[in-house]
Amino acid sequence: MTDPRGTSPLTALVNGYVVPVASAPVERGTVLLRGGTIVAVGADVEIPADATVVDVEGKWVLPGFVESHGHVGIDEEGNGPIGNDVNEMTRPTTPGVRAIDAVNIDDEGFRDALSGGITSVVVKPGSGNVIGGQTVAIKTWGGRTIDEQVISESVSVKSALGENPKRVYGEKKQMPSTRLGVAFILREAFAKAQHYAASRVAAEKKGEPFARDLDLEVLARVLDGELAWDQHVHRHDDIATAIRLADEFGYRLVINHGTEGHKLADVLAERDIPVIYGPMLTNRSKVELRDRAITNLVALAKAGVRVAITTDHPVIPINLLVTQATLAVRDGLPRETALEALTTNPASFLGLGGRIGALAEGLDADVVVWSGDPLDSMSRAERVFIDGREVYTWDAEAGVGRAVERLGRRAG
Repeated sequence: MTDPRGTSPLTALVNGYVVPVASAPVERGTVLLRGGTIVAVGADVEIPADATVVDVEGKWVLPGFVESHGHVGIDEEGNGPIGNDVNEMTRPTTPGVRAIDAVNIDDEGFRDALSGGITSVVVKPGSGNVIGGQTVAIKTWGGRTIDEQVISESVSVKSALGENPKRVYGEKKQMPSTRLGVAFILREAFAKAQHYAASRVAAEKKGEPFARDLDLEVLARVLDGELAWDQHVHRHDDIATAIRLADEFGYRLVINHGTEGHKLADVLAERDIPVIYGPMLTNRSKVELRDRAITNLVALAKAGVRVAITTDHPVIPINLLVTQATLAVRDGLPRETALEALTTNPASFLGLGGRIGALAEGLDADVVVWSGDPLDSMSRAERVFIDGREVYTWDAEAGVGRAVERLGRRAG
C-alpha cells in the first residue's frame, strides 16, 4: 500500500470536521491521501501543488467502518440456496474450508455496505458447524476479483457453541446433539491439533516427510496464536464454556454475538476478552435470544469490555451497522465508544489495526465523507474512498447512491 517514490496521485479532503477516532477531532481539518495510503491528517497539513483538492466544508470525515462479522458475498441476496455457501454442514468440524473461496464480490450487499460507510468486512462461515472454517478480511469494493480486495486471509477461525450445531447434527441423529457433545468435539479437535503440531516438529527435526492435514494445520495456527478464535455464542453458560475451552488450550478468544455477555461482563473485562455484539435489530427468534437487548451492549461497555458491533449480514442489512450504533447511543452507550465499536475496536480485535480502522498516517486510504454526524439518523455517507479511490457517491439530485461498477474497476 505504500508508495516510497511518491508517484501516486494525491487527493486532499479539506475543510471538513475530521474525526480520526484514534485521536481528537479536528475542526476544518485536512486528510491527505497518496494513492492507497493516508499521508497526513490535521489542521495544518501542507497541500502539494499537484494534489486534487476536494472541499468538504460542513461535512464530517471519518475512517471507513469495519463490519467484523458478516456473511456478505457468501450468503448472496436474492439468489436463494444457489447463492448460500455459508455452512459446509456435511461434518461437524471443517476448519480447513475458507470463506475466500465462496465470496461473490458482485453480491448486492457490497453496494449496501458502501451506502452505510463500510469499507471493510470480515466475511465468516456460518454457525451450523462446531468449527465452521476460516474467515477473510476484505475491502467492500475495488477489485476485479476478491483477491484484489483482500486485507488479510490470516484473521480467524469461526466456531459455534449452543443451539445451532446442536440442532443441525441432532436432526441428523449424530454427534453432537447436546451442548456437552459440542464441547467434546472441540476438545477432541484441539487435542488432535496439539499432537499434530508436536509430530510435525519431531518430523522436521529428523528430516522425515510429514503428511499434511489441512484441518489440523489451521487449528495448529490457532494454538500458535496466529489466528483468532471467533466463537459464536449467545447464552451466558455457553460463554462460560467458551472461556473454559480457551483456558484449556490457550487460544485467542473473541466472543461473537454475546447476547447474554452482560451477565459475565466483569469476567470478560478482567480477562480482556472482546465482544463483537449483535445483531441488535432482530426479534427473539430462538431460546438463545430471549434476553436480547441493546442495553446489554451498554452494560458490557460500562464494565470495561472492548466491544464492536455487527449486523451479521444478511440477518440485518449491512448498511444498518451505524443505525445500531445510533440506537445504542440512545440507550446509553458513550458516543466515543460507539465510534470505536465501528472502527478501531474491530480492527484491533482481529489483528487489522495496522491497515484499517482510523484516520492516521500510514493506514489505508479508506475514508468516508458524511453529510453530518454519522450517529445522527438523518446523516448519510456521501462519498466513499477505498484505497484512495472514490468508489461511491450519493447523487442528491437523483436520490440514489452510485458505485463504480465492473467495467469502471477494470478501467481503473
